[in-house]
Amino acid sequence: MRRNDAITPYYDPMIAKLIVWGEDRAVARRTMAQALARFQVVGPATNVDFLRRLMADPAFAEADLDTGLIERRRDALLPQPRPAGAEDLVLAAAAVLGREQDGPDPWSSHDGWRLGTPLQRRLAFVDSSGPREVLLTYTADGCLAQPDATHGEAPAVFLPRRAPQVPAEGWRPLLQVGDRLAQADAVFEDETLHLFTAGRHLRLGYVDRLAHAGEAAEEGGRLTAPMPGKVVAVLVAAGSAVSKGEPLLVMEAMKMEHTITAPDDGTIEQIHYGVGDQVAEGEALVAIRQLD
Repeated sequence: MRRNDAITPYYDPMIAKLIVWGEDRAVARRTMAQALARFQVVGPATNVDFLRRLMADPAFAEADLDTGLIERRRDALLPQPRPAGAEDLVLAAAAVLGREQDGPDPWSSHDGWRLGTPLQRRLAFVDSSGPREVLLTYTADGCLAQPDATHGEAPAVFLPRRAPQVPAEGWRPLLQVGDRLAQADAVFEDETLHLFTAGRHLRLGYVDRLAHAGEAAEEGGRLTAPMPGKVVAVLVAAGSAVSKGEPLLVMEAMKMEHTITAPDDGTIEQIHYGVGDQVAEGEALVAIRQLD
């Protein structure tokens, strides 16, 4: 497998396998847990998060195994996505700032300088709970990042100005939060920001508002396939009213099911595929007319 190779749906989708060894099962399980915590994969869908939870599960650790294990331990092994915390959002903001390299002239500077009043700027992200924001207030030495308080208290964190050093594959923001340091590995994939921290893989949509100015009226509620796969269930019909988060369609890909949900309240305008149809990555699946 090389960079830019296409992964088609016509062959076995497995492109990598992780194998560890230990003197006994307990040692091998701990070694596997450590290895999975260091795994950072962007692009192809993987089951790394599931396997990491499986390695930590008490029933699996004690070899209390049968074919009903996953269903019995569903809440622990297949939990609902957890919203980004305040620290996650600030790390995401730091990654965005790190990616914005200054150009060779003053007109390309991203230091936030303004005459007479401080620059304030809102970074827009999307997590499993919906839109999230970080308010940046630029100062002479950096900027103050204030995440939204959607899911609890969110203190502001100061991000000092640093010379931009963006690695080829991503960015590693480092924060001083109180008396401790917080760090993540950040990788941008189109309009998705991947944060890897403490064995957790968090995916955030990053919306560059200037890059998409004027597109909202044209795009509406267009939803696309996250990867190549087959439609196995259509849960709504054209003309149906749907609520934000409501399941619309189920795809099968990588031997797993992926549920496509409504991004906002609205009405189904068109369903482009039916049960059994093969869908390429990025294809529009459902069109939604959002409520005014």
